[in-house]
Amino acid sequence: MRPHRLHRTIYLTLLTFTAACQYSSVRSLQPYSAEQSALSSDYIVVTANPHATQAGLETIEAGGSAVDAAVAIQSVLSLVEPQSSGLAGGAFMMHYDGSGKKLAVYDGRERAPASATRDMFLTDAGEPFQYLEAKHSGLAVGVPSVVAMLELAHKDHGSRPWGTLFGYAEKLASNGFEVSPRLHDMIKRFGPFLPSSLDEGPTDAYDYFHIGGKPLPAGHLLTNSEYASALRMIAADPSQFYTGQIAKDIVEEVAKSPRPGGMKLTDLAAYEPQKLEALCSPYRDLQVCGPPPPSSWIAVSAIMSMLNVSQFPENGGPESTSNWQHFVNAQRLAYADRDQFVADPEFVSVPITGLMNQSYISERAALLGTDSPAPTSFGDPWTYEAESQDSPIGLDRTNDIAGTSHFVVVDKSGNVVSMTASVESIFGSGRMAGGMFLNNQLTDFSLAFEDENGKPIANAAHPVKRPRSSMSPTIVLDNKENFLMATGSPGGSNIIAYTSKSLIGVLEWGLTPQEAVSLPNVVARGEIVRVEAGTGSENLVDALVRAGFAVDGTRGENSGLSVVYKSSDGSLLGGVDPRREGTIAPSD
Repeated sequence: MRPHRLHRTIYLTLLTFTAACQYSSVRSLQPYSAEQSALSSDYIVVTANPHATQAGLETIEAGGSAVDAAVAIQSVLSLVEPQSSGLAGGAFMMHYDGSGKKLAVYDGRERAPASATRDMFLTDAGEPFQYLEAKHSGLAVGVPSVVAMLELAHKDHGSRPWGTLFGYAEKLASNGFEVSPRLHDMIKRFGPFLPSSLDEGPTDAYDYFHIGGKPLPAGHLLTNSEYASALRMIAADPSQFYTGQIAKDIVEEVAKSPRPGGMKLTDLAAYEPQKLEALCSPYRDLQVCGPPPPSSWIAVSAIMSMLNVSQFPENGGPESTSNWQHFVNAQRLAYADRDQFVADPEFVSVPITGLMNQSYISERAALLGTDSPAPTSFGDPWTYEAESQDSPIGLDRTNDIAGTSHFVVVDKSGNVVSMTASVESIFGSGRMAGGMFLNNQLTDFSLAFEDENGKPIANAAHPVKRPRSSMSPTIVLDNKENFLMATGSPGGSNIIAYTSKSLIGVLEWGLTPQEAVSLPNVVARGEIVRVEAGTGSENLVDALVRAGFAVDGTRGENSGLSVVYKSSDGSLLGGVDPRREGTIAPSD
């Protein structure tokens, strides 16, 4: 059985092993390390890659806005961190206007092409494709959306001309960049899953990352002339991505066998990003804010809202295992509701009002204070909606895979960007166009359209529908609507737990952003509680087991948090995840 045909569970095992190995390839993970903390009185950039951080920094210092920096950063990440995000993927951006004290959400989530069907990921026998069959296919590619989203945000908040923002990335692509240790590890471990012969699929990605069948070593100078050319076209006219040569190249690549997709030029030309109002929930005297569905940020809101009602049992902060148990129980309840109800509200009824209703929050929070694990069953938020549920919704077992990046920028005028971008799984669909990896975001849909009881699944595929996303960029405001904190992370569905951890660490336990980021990651989706290995968390594992939880404390948890906090004296304190290769600028 060839690697590209392996079952999804084997692929997930490799993901787990890769996450656990990241520590040795980047830097040792030490909780409470202040290694990457940084202070700035005026501006700050936090990203998952040194090149991206430098591109953002240079943009800000040249008079650019936070959105200008975001354009420069994402164009670089697409090149140097292609396993995570790219211009042929999608994103959610939270933006804070420093002068007007206003929040906005820019929704750049991919849409399915008009040709999509509810059974597009089913075999002729009616069974879901194996995960890699679905991932490495044209069927998996959603209409790329991040370029259109960035263009919309730039029209609203850009300071420098659009065409000036791609120079750093274009030079890197033309002159080359050194393959980082983390990228080398990703190529080494996941390269064998990329199609290496035409009967398996397009081989551009495999050929790009290998010489003589061997993965590119760390330090190899990698160029990408096709991407440099695409950047020049986008810089001159971003519509080229949707109606010009780049669009034609994308459609051609999607249509290749095996399992070709039906994306047309009309799908690309019709794509429009959205500017939306943020959802906000109270936490103490603050407001914690993020994007509405199909983002899963509402689960972050649920965790923080429940903990706002049912406060932590002890004063020991992260040293108290009881406090962690409280956090775990809030996760179990929030994930259950998220998995059941969150989908694209343009196509199915999502009980947003009910899920955020304070009476419903109190009802769910009452389940936190028991001596036993909280249930992993969803509640009934429809009780708090003006209209009843359209029809019974089936159980969705979709498990979105980590292939994402997050960054935060604060510019000299106090404008803030908290942005999460993704190609879905590692190296996306494994297909390339214009030197970019095409996303596999449509595998974020449920591969089946109904559950085992025949009930329709809310997050099933449909023409022009957006798949549910775990991306949850977050901005926190104080009681005068001033910016206080921005955070977010990659990590698939684990994003919800990672992001919430950083919020709790800073807002509740009084840690610096770096201390909060470096805390052990604990994920409680479903019956199994995963506690990050190698972080001195053995006491926590033992305590959770004694409390009746089923615990897995053997794996890595490869978050990529980027955090900024504004201290009482107005200075900006950053935190970057030691599990990746991120940096903060300017730094002391």
